Amino acid sequence: MEGILIIDKPAGITSHDVVARVRRILQTKRVGHTGTLDPFATGVMVILIGQATRLAQFLDKDEKEYEALVRFGFETDTGDLTGQVKNVECRMQNAEVAEILDRTNWNQVFSSFRGVIEQTPPMYSAKKVDGKKLYEHARKGETIERKSVTITIHKLELLGDLRRNDLGLESCDLGLKVTCSAGTYIRTLAEDIGRKVGVGAHLAELRRTRAGKFGIEQSITLENLEQIDDKQSVLIPMEEAVSHLTAFTLNTDRVGKTKSGMSTRVFEPQFTAGQPIRMIDDDGTLIAMGAYDETENSVRPKVVLV
Repeated sequence: MEGILIIDKPAGITSHDVVARVRRILQTKRVGHTGTLDPFATGVMVILIGQATRLAQFLDKDEKEYEALVRFGFETDTGDLTGQVKNVECRMQNAEVAEILDRTNWNQVFSSFRGVIEQTPPMYSAKKVDGKKLYEHARKGETIERKSVTITIHKLELLGDLRRNDLGLESCDLGLKVTCSAGTYIRTLAEDIGRKVGVGAHLAELRRTRAGKFGIEQSITLENLEQIDDKQSVLIPMEEAVSHLTAFTLNTDRVGKTKSGMSTRVFEPQFTAGQPIRMIDDDGTLIAMGAYDETENSVRPKVVLV
């Protein structure tokens, strides 16, 4: 069994739990993914089955799309609803929060976050610094210096109107739609927007609606997956995962050599150095994923799939 499975991850479980359940349901150990979601988050998880697991390196940098609910009024130590409230003594009254948010020019605020920006990874994240995950420091009450990373916010816009919640707290909620590069922390984005506005904020809900070319409309829940008799029928062919990448058609005599790991000369240079390339046969079958070697003017197979 091999292919791509789009799971609609439920809230309350880890991404590792999702992979473990898929292994059990499909009765196969060879299961991977192209990116995690926090336990409280829901939505698209791209699961790779069988040989498709070898394509992960070509998919983990894909663009992502989210629907987020930002709660204005206070920050938490984790940047999301699972954390403890920070700066309780500085909390604004509900009327103050609402007044500030009502008069905010959101397009003006968002314009400073759209495009290429720098973002500092949150302490409660799995990013490693000197071989240790940041959240391991955070759980000990430690805060260490983190280098900012360059990310791209392709789209940032309102999703619905500002609304007062019924939490009995001094806070208001606002929905956002975000399209961004891989590696973007939406929790950090929510906090930074709150600071820009002048009101503390954290992430109350998060749903990933797209990862690369795969959208929520293609997803299936773990419960429904369990009930389907023909599990292979819901898998997307693994070729679909990389169909957006440039193809290089091999001559018949080069197919076998490619399977043996040999490079193929390009007579008319058309690629950029290191560019990932689909190496296919005359029938369009994916033989290997390769990369263009500029010094040799050839496509070198990196992952042979057939």
